[in-house]
Amino acid sequence: MGFSDDVKAAAEQISDAPEITIISHIDADGISCEAILSQAISRQGIRVKSVFVRQLEPLTMPQVPSDNSLKVFADLGAGQQNLFLERGFSEKEVLIVDHHVSQECERQYTQVNCLPYGFERMSAAGVSYLIAKQMDSANTDLAKLAIVGNVGDMMAREKCGLVGPARDIIVEDGVSHGNVEVRKRDLNCYGTATRPVHLSLTYNDDPFVRGISNNPEGARQFLKKLGIRQQTENGRWYVWEEISQEEKRIIISALAEQLIANGDTVDRLFAETYGFPDETPRTPLRNAQEYATVLNACGRWAKPQIGSAILRGDRGTAYRDAEHMLKNHRAIIRNLLEFIIDTGVKELENLQYLHVGARYPDTIVGIGAGMALSKLNAKKPILIMCEVPEDPNLTKVSMRTNERVVEQGIDLQQALNCASAEYGGGGGGHKIAAGAYIPKTAEEEFVIRVNRILGEQFAAAGSGNR
Repeated sequence: MGFSDDVKAAAEQISDAPEITIISHIDADGISCEAILSQAISRQGIRVKSVFVRQLEPLTMPQVPSDNSLKVFADLGAGQQNLFLERGFSEKEVLIVDHHVSQECERQYTQVNCLPYGFERMSAAGVSYLIAKQMDSANTDLAKLAIVGNVGDMMAREKCGLVGPARDIIVEDGVSHGNVEVRKRDLNCYGTATRPVHLSLTYNDDPFVRGISNNPEGARQFLKKLGIRQQTENGRWYVWEEISQEEKRIIISALAEQLIANGDTVDRLFAETYGFPDETPRTPLRNAQEYATVLNACGRWAKPQIGSAILRGDRGTAYRDAEHMLKNHRAIIRNLLEFIIDTGVKELENLQYLHVGARYPDTIVGIGAGMALSKLNAKKPILIMCEVPEDPNLTKVSMRTNERVVEQGIDLQQALNCASAEYGGGGGGHKIAAGAYIPKTAEEEFVIRVNRILGEQFAAAGSGNR
């Protein structure tokens, strides 16, 4: 049995079910999974309903119905199979569609997981799309949604573009369908559809360009010296996707020269990006990165169903609600980022950490950690702790690092999973971004233990953190 066999078996299991419940995660990948699977299922005339959970744990398991429906767990479940066993679910009642590390379980639940087959850079939305396509080859319109989920789950970040089946199958299907546009060797930058060009350069720190990154006026003067038009006659700022190819070439060449002059590499200056020509220009739905941010805003603020509605094509009430949440989301993220920088972190040999208490929702601290990294010591992973509103005895832990540290042997998922298990908690995620829940009483010991594990990872790879 190979991965394609697992996909085919899952498609058959879904098609044979009279009723299905999708249980999915609240991030961009999970919301994309739900939208892909629910549409593919409903198109076959099968009754389907959806449940979103922020984490699959004992506290959220009661949201999973005890009925005769097939329970499809999307973007979660692989590492929580013991919960299905405790709930008494049989093998025939459960289908797991995931891309996280799988947990051993005495009961063998059906699972479609790309990770054991070596596809490390494909998210659960990608797996969901392959199942949907197996169910009906006409479902290629859903490839666009899978691209949003993959990019939102940082599958394109390490290689500056999607690779493997996510690129060779899903992206190509989207291009063939006509609702996806590939931009090869584009600028590796966020906000190309909505931010003024100088601000896109300012807020980009991968790569970090001295005098431009984190420097709005420096970025504006950089463009001015190059003779780049920055505003229309009526004063509206141009965004990256609006300027000409020649202007883009001039900017990228000048950025490359500046990086080289400062002794930096240009390997991360370019990226393959994915645009959506069927969406309205100058909106965050115009490209995969910003579209994913919209979904994350919906999920992080407990409205994942609004994100799902947008993925299904709602550009009315749902999109207006999402715009409001996105504005609020960005404002609070900025506030969190300022708090982290102003408060400062404590540094250990292999990590830096901070506890934000109950100041910010546990659903966004990881995002703030990732954004703060370039403004701190980017050579060390950052660990942020916060309180969990639903359980005062638990602490949420979020960790982030960057590609260069991952290349030195760091695996945050393995570190948090190992350390949290020692204290009766649980963790998961990916090498570059991971999270865990631990007992509140174990916070100090836990940080020390994670620091030690990271040190062992650095040593095993023969690298240091400086």
